[in-house]
Amino acid sequence: MTEPVTGIERASVLVVDDSPDNLTLMTGLLKGRYQVRAVLNGEKALTVARSEAPPDLILLDIMMPNLSGYEVCKALKADPKTALIPIIFLTAMSATEDEKRGLELGAVDFISKPINPPIVLARVETQLRVKAAADFLRNQAAFLQSEVDKRTREVLAIQDVTIMAMASLAETRDSDTGNHIRRTQFYVKTLAERLRDHPRFATALDEDTINLLFKSAPLHDIGKVGIPDRILLKPGRFTPEEFEVMKRHAALGRDAIVAAEQQLGLEVAFLTMAKEIAYCHQEKWDGSGYPQGLQGEAIPVSARLMAIADVYDALICRRIYKEPMPHEQAVQVIVDGRGKHFDPDMVDAFIAVAEEFHQIAERFADSDKELAEKAATLATFSA
Repeated sequence: MTEPVTGIERASVLVVDDSPDNLTLMTGLLKGRYQVRAVLNGEKALTVARSEAPPDLILLDIMMPNLSGYEVCKALKADPKTALIPIIFLTAMSATEDEKRGLELGAVDFISKPINPPIVLARVETQLRVKAAADFLRNQAAFLQSEVDKRTREVLAIQDVTIMAMASLAETRDSDTGNHIRRTQFYVKTLAERLRDHPRFATALDEDTINLLFKSAPLHDIGKVGIPDRILLKPGRFTPEEFEVMKRHAALGRDAIVAAEQQLGLEVAFLTMAKEIAYCHQEKWDGSGYPQGLQGEAIPVSARLMAIADVYDALICRRIYKEPMPHEQAVQVIVDGRGKHFDPDMVDAFIAVAEEFHQIAERFADSDKELAEKAATLATFSA
């Protein structure tokens, strides 16, 4: 961490004056206390100020050939690299209007010639101490901001790891799903980005929301942790009673996230969407879904997106109770569900990005080893 300023003994002062005698006078006055550089014109002053070792303070004459002190001051204040260097005008021009103009241009002080040496030394020291304190505060602020950025990255990483760990735990209960959680993440993101400019979704799907969707998607089936193996891994169709048990995974998932928040003692903003997705992704546009039988716009946008992603992936993947469906056939099933299972506009967007869904599915396809493990699980369950 930056240490507080304790002195200004190493400070550098640039003296700018077209009179060699004045430069000699000021150099002699200051050199016992500071590192002093002296130049005879404004052009050289700008060069020194913009160098890799700029001065901590500039004593600047006003009446100089080519570039006046006013012009030099204006140029320095217009350049972000030199704008924070304090400037004290040191000039024979003593009218109130002259001083007013200099201060308006950004100078910190205005000293009239002939000088009073103790006054000059006192004012130079004051401005150097002010600059040293300001530099310290800026450095401190920069350090604190870097720490905030670092901690923010750590928190985001913890969020990501926590979500993936929770989602992976759920997947271990259902060995049939393989890379399902990764695929659905990218399906949801792709579909949301396609809908970002749609009039119905423009306000709901900004960049931050889409990032949250991507993070939250893996938790959609976390409630499966609470479903008994005899139902979760059943190779055939559910009985009505078994299906009622299976339907509980939506509420179980939502409740698990709520319980985690209650343990923390606060509601976590980034989990709001995860709760929506876990609880509502089995709802249907026509109201025939579960657990609440929500209809149309009453279903959260996040859950409507996940419904398409989840169904598409379930169709194209092998399950213990079915063989995988070809991509084209899966697309047709989604299209057939337009206005019934799925939001019509979302289906239209899905059609436009269907090939991207196919590419995502291939990119994160389950390996032969994973497929063999699924078959072994099914054989163990059947035995």
